[in-house]
Amino acid sequence: MKNYTGQDSLSKTLEALNSKNIKRVFYVACGGSSALTYSSKYIIDRDSKTLSAEVYNSNEFIYRNPKLLDEDSLVIAISHLGNTPETTAAAEFAQRKGATVVSFTYESESPLAKASHYRIDYQYGPQVNPADSRNVLIIQLTLGLLKIKEDDHGKYDALVSSLPELDDTVKKAMETYRDKSIKFANKYKDENMIYTMASGSNYGVAYTFAICILMEAQWINSHAIHAGEFFHGPFEIVDKNTPFVLLLGLDETRFMEERALKFLNKYGEKLYILDAKDFDLSKVDESIHGEITSVIQLYVLRSLSREFAEVRNHPLETRRYMHKVEY
Repeated sequence: MKNYTGQDSLSKTLEALNSKNIKRVFYVACGGSSALTYSSKYIIDRDSKTLSAEVYNSNEFIYRNPKLLDEDSLVIAISHLGNTPETTAAAEFAQRKGATVVSFTYESESPLAKASHYRIDYQYGPQVNPADSRNVLIIQLTLGLLKIKEDDHGKYDALVSSLPELDDTVKKAMETYRDKSIKFANKYKDENMIYTMASGSNYGVAYTFAICILMEAQWINSHAIHAGEFFHGPFEIVDKNTPFVLLLGLDETRFMEERALKFLNKYGEKLYILDAKDFDLSKVDESIHGEITSVIQLYVLRSLSREFAEVRNHPLETRRYMHKVEY
């Protein structure tokens, strides 16, 4: 396992991957770590002429045993502390199949790090610059793959040039939504069910907010709805008493989110609408506005989660089962 630090780890990993004949990318993780990869799969699906991408739950990755997993595959395995047993097992499984394994894990000596060929380091904590977070680095690695495999792709350089101003951009977005977040948390703190919805590169953000914040960290029932699926069943539960968190991004699927918004405004009432058009993106290269939106939305929703935790007197770290009972 090659172990570097920060941006150095990412650039050295890309340098090593440049000599490999990568045809397929498998993003393998669980929970919120998995949700972070949806944006990257979207990027490859839309932009790459030579690569295919899939997102797998770590456990199912092994059980499903993809036939196309071989020496031409890149497996990107993600676990914050690197001790998720399913993800470590998936990395070991991928190596046995001949694939190259790159891990994102905070701990350099973690089981996942040791089960990987390369580990990309990142910083973690409330005061960390978003440019140094794994949220951004996963997207940066994906855009870097497109740069080294398809020379005409310029979004990697656009992202790198925008990184110095990303912290300020995120802080402004959080401030823009601060009052709305406080109001929504106070008004709906006692709700038993809150749905989330998005599409495209933003769907993973809606998913992680539903399962990692509302369900795991706040014990509020939730479900992440894809905006494209909304009118194929889920819209029947909309009424004036059903809360929704809806994300509107800046990628090609925004129309689906806008269509859902129109319906929610007509028949719903308890709404938290997070619209990327409200963000000041003047310091971010225009070519990557769609890609960077999911990162900013995640930070805004983290602020909302802290408001929920405070008004509900339910710390985000509180768990009933996780790491406390056998499962």
